[in-house]
Amino acid sequence: MRVFLHTFGCKANQYDTEAVRQLLEDAGCAMVDTPESADAAVVNSCTVTHVGEGKMRGLVRRLARRNPSIRTVVMGCAAALDDGRIAALPNVAGVVAGADGESVARALGVEAGAASGLRRFASGSRAWLKIQDGCDEHCTFCATVLARGASRSREPEALCREAAALAASHAEIVLTGVHIGTYGRDLDGRWSLSALAALLAERVPGVRFRLTSVEATEVDETLVALMAAAPDRLAPHLHAPLQSGSDRLLKRMGRHWYTVGTYRAAVERLAARVAPLGLGADIIVGFPGETDADHRFTVGLVADLPFTYLHVFPYSPREGTAAPRLGPPPAADAVRERGAELRALGEAKRVAHRARRAGAGADLVLESRHGGVREAVTEDYLTALVPADAPWVLGRSRVAARLVARGSLLHAEAM
Repeated sequence: MRVFLHTFGCKANQYDTEAVRQLLEDAGCAMVDTPESADAAVVNSCTVTHVGEGKMRGLVRRLARRNPSIRTVVMGCAAALDDGRIAALPNVAGVVAGADGESVARALGVEAGAASGLRRFASGSRAWLKIQDGCDEHCTFCATVLARGASRSREPEALCREAAALAASHAEIVLTGVHIGTYGRDLDGRWSLSALAALLAERVPGVRFRLTSVEATEVDETLVALMAAAPDRLAPHLHAPLQSGSDRLLKRMGRHWYTVGTYRAAVERLAARVAPLGLGADIIVGFPGETDADHRFTVGLVADLPFTYLHVFPYSPREGTAAPRLGPPPAADAVRERGAELRALGEAKRVAHRARRAGAGADLVLESRHGGVREAVTEDYLTALVPADAPWVLGRSRVAARLVARGSLLHAEAM
């Protein structure tokens, strides 16, 4: 069977798709790049925004138009919350809640063995390692917890084995999940995210680990020390969801485990110890009840802290969540203006960080090739362009280099 794969959403979803790919390939299926050449398709869905769900439904319809004989299985978060609308889409042969690869195989009529740890990603020098799934919090805007359920941590020994296998093919491994800062709370009491990161750094040499999205207040002293002392093992980069710089809105969002003050303190503690530091955040604009004053608080906090990029999203009401009951969001024009202001501020911070890094050394993991250059990711999550055919690059997936500013882009040269 020839199978076309498509993923919407986060790195946890991307990991889940790779696990399905491996399971199907082990059962004798071949992955193809176009739906026209496929017998079946697997679409991994996301439920974070209504826009993402709309794109997923549109893709399923296009698959059926482009290949009327294709059989499509939809998996993932939106599938877990399906009320029948996904199942009714053209050529849908199955709707599989979450990341159950064996159920995906059955829906396709494929006899597959039991799922096992990932051995490698299909392409690229970077791989994801899902260390936990689910979330125990109940943010009023988030449907992911409804789709994924309670937090569940994977056993450390299994993660070490999987990381070692991935390290044979990949120069960087990104630790991902839904709420990775809670890793270990459901195990035997000895484990935490920092304990796992330290174990992986000890057991799996020669690879750079990176944290995906993690709450700023869940970054403890061990993680700070690892980033500061061994940035070649744990990348000095944190994507710390903020959502709002207003304590009033944080309470309305159900984000009870931090305040603006504790978030600020956690970021400032990290920035004082770790340099260079890549620092990103998610911010929601237009949450129900957001005022101009709330927005100004957010702008002020972002201006004060050493962010190097931002992800700014308009609020998206999700069925089954509490936020729609909190009243209407601000006017659409206000939401657009607030989002534009925050995106401009984030871009200014990104440009300033890139300028500061020009002339300095960097630890580069090389990725895709475009003509005569390859893109590379620095330890602090910048993108640099590397000459693909340079002798110091050929045959390498990770190099030390000096960053050089050329126009609006960073390039890399041999040290």
